[in-house]
Amino acid sequence: MRVATDIGGTFTDLVSVDEQGRISIAKSHTTPPNFEQGVIDVIQKSGIEPGEIEAFIHGTTVIINALTERKGAKTGLITTKGFRDVLEIGRGNRPDLYNVRYQKPTPFVPRYLRQEVEERLNYKGEVLTPLNKEQVKAVVEYFKQEKVEAIAVTYLHAYANPVHEQQTVEIIKELWPEVAVTASHEVTKEWREYERTSTCVLNSYVKPIAALYIDRLESKLSEIGTKGKKYIMQSNGGTTTFAQSKITPINMVESGPVAGVFGAAVLGQMLGEKNIIAFDIGGTTAKCSLIDNGEVKVTTEYKIEKTDRTAGYPIKVPVVDIVEIGNGGGSIAWIDDAGSLKVGPQSAGALPGPVAYGRGGMEPTTTDASLITGRLSPKNFDNEVNMVQVSKAIHDKVAQHFNLSVDEAALGIIRIANSNMLNALKLISVRRGYDPREFTMVAFGGGGPMHAPALARELGVKKVIVPVAASVFSAWGMLMTDLRHDYIQTFIRRVNEVDPKELNQEWQKIEEQALAQFRAEDIEPGKVVFSRFVDMRYLGQEHTVKVPVPNGGWDQAVVEEVISRFHKVHEQHYTFKLEGAATEIVNLHLVSFGTVKKPEMYKMEMVGGSAEDALLETRPVLYEGEGWIETRVYTREKLAAGVIVEGPAIVEEPSASTVIYPGQSLTVDIYGNLIIRTGV
Repeated sequence: MRVATDIGGTFTDLVSVDEQGRISIAKSHTTPPNFEQGVIDVIQKSGIEPGEIEAFIHGTTVIINALTERKGAKTGLITTKGFRDVLEIGRGNRPDLYNVRYQKPTPFVPRYLRQEVEERLNYKGEVLTPLNKEQVKAVVEYFKQEKVEAIAVTYLHAYANPVHEQQTVEIIKELWPEVAVTASHEVTKEWREYERTSTCVLNSYVKPIAALYIDRLESKLSEIGTKGKKYIMQSNGGTTTFAQSKITPINMVESGPVAGVFGAAVLGQMLGEKNIIAFDIGGTTAKCSLIDNGEVKVTTEYKIEKTDRTAGYPIKVPVVDIVEIGNGGGSIAWIDDAGSLKVGPQSAGALPGPVAYGRGGMEPTTTDASLITGRLSPKNFDNEVNMVQVSKAIHDKVAQHFNLSVDEAALGIIRIANSNMLNALKLISVRRGYDPREFTMVAFGGGGPMHAPALARELGVKKVIVPVAASVFSAWGMLMTDLRHDYIQTFIRRVNEVDPKELNQEWQKIEEQALAQFRAEDIEPGKVVFSRFVDMRYLGQEHTVKVPVPNGGWDQAVVEEVISRFHKVHEQHYTFKLEGAATEIVNLHLVSFGTVKKPEMYKMEMVGGSAEDALLETRPVLYEGEGWIETRVYTREKLAAGVIVEGPAIVEEPSASTVIYPGQSLTVDIYGNLIIRTGV
């Protein structure tokens, strides 16, 4: 049996799959600050025998929480003489150009803990000034006095030659073996000193917390008798071992959300859909990502806490390209200073949660509004829902202000939430040169199936797929992942002057590094698969685009093919290409997969029959522009393959509700997925 667990802001999800491909799911409340307890709770709730777990895969929000809540370790930075203030200086591209009160983000390492040592390499990696080891020793003593818990080491041009960083780490480990230490070349070999320094510092900042959490989780799993292999989900859409995740925990920064995107890509492959918009609505956030021709987009331009007002903090590790907004089931509806209705980004979270949860929540949320409008049923909650309290919260906090009925106010909350989500969907599609009409939406998370049919219709998407186990689909995605490591090496060469022999040697060196890492993780060379990309630009440009390139040796024909692909990709991104212009390679990017056995998808035994067999009840539901309509409600588990349901209708399952609008229709495929035609 393979088991995946995913810690969300509100719930901890579990999906297990047996050798026949049968899926079982469980959900339990997330248990901050001891998140590992929620994992054990959900395993026990699922009734799985821990000894039967052959592979355990885990996605966690522990890293992103430690960063956003500033709960990491006290961190010191050792850097090249003259570069102490790189974190402070940052980049000059201010996000909020005309804001005279704009303030740069406060560095995670205060200035008194940023220390310089003499050493210098040039851009080729050649040593200009040897490392002053005595200064390193003095800095370590100083950090001991200041009770530093983690150290980051970032030297200029270490991506080209890490020798000085390696020497520094040796000295630190000799003098102070118990301190957590990260050298920048361990997390990224890509140029740009500010982004590299930021990534290295943030990795050190979360390293002690990550190690503590993973050790606690591992010991709890051992206590209950789990003996199978254990993996952690990474931000790049692949998994890694528990041991590796403690060395570079920054790779887990988007651990949970990316699994759903990867799962959507796998599901699309199975169903013959190559162009997918993955859309995930949880309790706290809505996340979306675009999969073009089966390829999950990965970027190293990721930033935490970036908004239209703040620059955020760059993390230069591969992260699946996700747009995330603070709108989910627990998002609070509130009135701003100008008297307008807003929904999110504040969330009621797991505690106290929406008013409907009966845990002391007093603020109206999207979940509460969905109850009032009939989209959710009080009977489908695992607690007694006090509808009088839900109605009162919406009346007092929203309806009264606008002199509206509670019903109208609830519908207003849903429309504002939908509008916020629509903007996020446009950011990953229309704004990047993609036509949503050419894509299929895969909707998952607790709220995805409820909002997706309305948003797809507005966006022009013709088909929505609601997968089996939609509310825990991110955990299902983890079951489908391979081990994955990305190796990005800055290698600046003009394409028309590149020496194919030198380039082939560089690719070979990176591939050997990947094979060595997989050997250490017990993956045979025959199970390792490579994908290559290069980051390219026109000569004179500052930034690059990522171009997929063939495996194997490069010759002149391959070089010309790569240039041709670059022109196409550049035109896709920026609407123009410069056919005759000189081009430049900036980074080589090797994606290496250690393939693991994956479960087959289970085909439904129930085929045919009619929708009437699954009819639960008929109840009034409030639709935008349509008013109240008597709507048939179906139980998902009783819908057989091949059944067709015409809208308006609602399909309920234990932790999600799919809302089908008038003019839309739903069919159930052989795997049990709901396929909705949106009527556009």
